[in-house]
Amino acid sequence: MNRATREPLPGGGLVLGVPVPESGPGTPPPTPPSPSLRFEPVASRRWTLLQNERPLIQTRSEGDGCCHDLHLHRLPGYRSPLPPLSAVTMRAGGDWTHRYARGLEDAAEYGPLTPGRWRLSPRTTFAPGIWSCDLVQDWPDATIELLCGGGWHGVLPLRPLPAPDAPRVKALRKHVREGTLAPVLLWWVPSLDGWLLVDGHDRAAAALAEGTVPACVELVRVPDDADWQATAAEITRSHEERMARLDTHPATPHTARQREAMERGYADALSTLPYDAAAG
Repeated sequence: MNRATREPLPGGGLVLGVPVPESGPGTPPPTPPSPSLRFEPVASRRWTLLQNERPLIQTRSEGDGCCHDLHLHRLPGYRSPLPPLSAVTMRAGGDWTHRYARGLEDAAEYGPLTPGRWRLSPRTTFAPGIWSCDLVQDWPDATIELLCGGGWHGVLPLRPLPAPDAPRVKALRKHVREGTLAPVLLWWVPSLDGWLLVDGHDRAAAALAEGTVPACVELVRVPDDADWQATAAEITRSHEERMARLDTHPATPHTARQREAMERGYADALSTLPYDAAAG
């Protein structure tokens, strides 16, 4: 693919702007190709995860309404889009978000990137249970419970996690103790309300075996500029209406505090819009 743009984020990470494929002179823009790692609907309440044309996960839903069980059947053959990391590379460290962004570009034939904006940022903290009871370790068949409102919020590996005493894991456990283990790569999937473990299955197993949560780089599809700017315009319109109504009240210390709180909330809402996860 054409090289993406990189927008640095405050506090670390970046937004990767993946361009639409170029068209030749006088020809209409080409239809963007489907990503290699992608979800496709199969039937009502069923989908499959494909890598190229190889099925990796087949699903069926059971239950009524928004609360239901999602039954998964996982298949072998997944290939990470990132190259393996040597011990020397991990000990050297570096900016993992930029390294992983370049790896996803260079191996687009195995990854999920589509034209648009993708946020890659470090993630070191998770809610309790994400890497324990909500880590799907059963293979090949498993069931996850999708809850109304609360969703699932777990981690789904794309191949079995190796045993804590597997030779590769034992070597990586030393990196955990030394603080040199490279982060794993997670892909946030809103429709699943959880993460796919895209790269670092052995590293995740090593961190868990040492009693710690693996450090992560999180890959999230974020809204395109036109989408978040339209939302920003609507938020601004609503904020201005609320401020105008406040101006009709007598000026008191209470209304001054209200104004300050509303202005702060408005600024906070606008600052996160370009980097929140896109729907779908």
